[in-house]
Amino acid sequence: MESIRVVICGDEGVGKSSLVTSLVKEKFVPNIQHVIPSINVPRDFSSSPYSPRSTMLIDTLSSDLSSLQEEIRRADVIWLVYSDHYTYERISLYWIPMFRSMGVNLPVVLCNNKIDLDSGSDENEGVINEELIPLLKEFKEIEACVRCSAKELYNVNQAFYLCQRAVTHPIAPLYDYKESNLKQLAINALARVFYLCDKDQDGYLSDAEFLSLQQKCFHKTMDINELQLIKSTLQGALPGAADSRGITEEGFLALNKLYAETGRHETIWGILRTFHYTDSLSIDDKVLYPKLDIPTNSSVELSPKGYKFLVDLFLLFDKDNDGGLSDDELKHLFYPTPGIPTSWQESNFPRTVVCNEQGYVTLQGWLAQWSMTTYLNYRTTLVYLGYFGYEDKSVSNKTGSTTTSALYVTKPRKMRKRNGVPYRASVFDRTVFNCFLLGAPGCGKTSLMESFLGRHYSEYYSPTIQRNIAVNNVELTGGKECYLIVEELGELESAILENPTKLEACDVICYAYDSSDSESFQYLIDLRKKYPALDTLPVVFVALKADLDRQQQRCDLQPEPFTRSLNLQPPLHISSGWASSLSELLNHLVLAAYNPKETTPGLDPEPSETEGVLNPFAIGCGAIGFMFVVSVWYLRGSFGNGHR
Repeated sequence: MESIRVVICGDEGVGKSSLVTSLVKEKFVPNIQHVIPSINVPRDFSSSPYSPRSTMLIDTLSSDLSSLQEEIRRADVIWLVYSDHYTYERISLYWIPMFRSMGVNLPVVLCNNKIDLDSGSDENEGVINEELIPLLKEFKEIEACVRCSAKELYNVNQAFYLCQRAVTHPIAPLYDYKESNLKQLAINALARVFYLCDKDQDGYLSDAEFLSLQQKCFHKTMDINELQLIKSTLQGALPGAADSRGITEEGFLALNKLYAETGRHETIWGILRTFHYTDSLSIDDKVLYPKLDIPTNSSVELSPKGYKFLVDLFLLFDKDNDGGLSDDELKHLFYPTPGIPTSWQESNFPRTVVCNEQGYVTLQGWLAQWSMTTYLNYRTTLVYLGYFGYEDKSVSNKTGSTTTSALYVTKPRKMRKRNGVPYRASVFDRTVFNCFLLGAPGCGKTSLMESFLGRHYSEYYSPTIQRNIAVNNVELTGGKECYLIVEELGELESAILENPTKLEACDVICYAYDSSDSESFQYLIDLRKKYPALDTLPVVFVALKADLDRQQQRCDLQPEPFTRSLNLQPPLHISSGWASSLSELLNHLVLAAYNPKETTPGLDPEPSETEGVLNPFAIGCGAIGFMFVVSVWYLRGSFGNGHR
């Protein structure tokens, strides 16, 4: 924080100017001027990094109402002073109502000055209980109360510190004095901190986990005896809050409530700010939305660090070791976030990925879903990595945000021309590709996508209305791995195909028709005429339902001559029941996306030119290949259950 403005208010004669003078000169100065000029107090080098770089003290004259209110509107905190019963009564009758009538929402530090004129310690203690505490409970604006003496330099520095703290470590967002409890936003934030620090997710902060939190937040260790004292205090105040296993979530919240009640809210803020919470108790936008430069025609994928983090997250929350995340396990996993991403819900997750026999998402499906999310909208992945507490200690970042190290930005895809026909150049570092599946209603697109996810063929036909999407890993010839996203556009087909941005995000078109339906292929011919921009994308033609009797297509050109006229390979004949044919199609789709020169319609072939398709592709598949090996090891080696 650069600087704060402290405006000193109060009735005439309460000692406002004397307090400022005693603070600055560190001695009492009698016979000072009525109102002293503004004073800038620089930060002590030993102060907390959250302390303001400088603090401006502005003395005021209560009789000059216009200037007083102008300064109040520019203030960050109000230092409100009284010195006797009359000026005390004016706090609730005049000063607080005036602040409210101005519409300002500033913290107020209430200062009882001239206590050197009081007599009797018992009476002094009574003042604290009878005067200050009721005001704290009645007026939410009052951040703290303190008794001072400018003449004896008693608590003058403390009052100044409280003014700074009211801005840098405000109690108002944390604690409700009327309810005598932490506020809900503070509870939510601290519960998330507990979740992130409970590394084994056993519901307890063990001694090691608590000491690690202490070191992380305050950069110092805690004596084990001090920790045991904390646990004993919690157990006495809230039975079951702490035991030999550690501190429960309820105990952790109770501990922070105790910090708030005893004026140690710097400790709470030390914890919250370490986990990137702002004064409004929201996570800093720099953590959730870090800047990531994406060149034109580049895509975003998970890096090896990102895959490892998501694998560890899956293993941690698969509590029953059944190879899948149940609904309850998913709910607990997403506890520190706003919930399962909206885009996942809209696409009917987990139906978008491979699941086990119980319908629970497997590690293979979990990684596929995040690969698709990152490819289609990397910002969603960054937001959730921030909520999940992803950290990369090898990356130095002043904002505390290192989530971008979990992502990888591919090299820009370039355009080439051959005989005046533009086409996309080959890509060498991509491991995630997007495919639009187009074809006449009822031609078998949905069944193809179900087979893609390893699900059984269904005779029941249901027309696709909403966009249907599926993602899975594809093993290429030679053992290389990548992810393929297949989208069936449904009623959004026209809107998407007319959108150049949407087409640009597509890597390959799969034109599908029903080989047993004589009317099916004409739909593709009409589609290409309606949307000529499709011819700029690599394509693969596929004849579905190949296990049924093949029908002559009612169109000017049959499928094979038609594809030859475009310098493309003839349609692949696929059946949902033929596993080998499906594998061949997936290979063709990925290789078409990787090497568009061979599959762009109307592009003249160059037989003499060789591309070496698989070897360059291996460069970009290292990360995904590694994570797939981990997935296979987990699913097959560790459990042997045979779940997908």
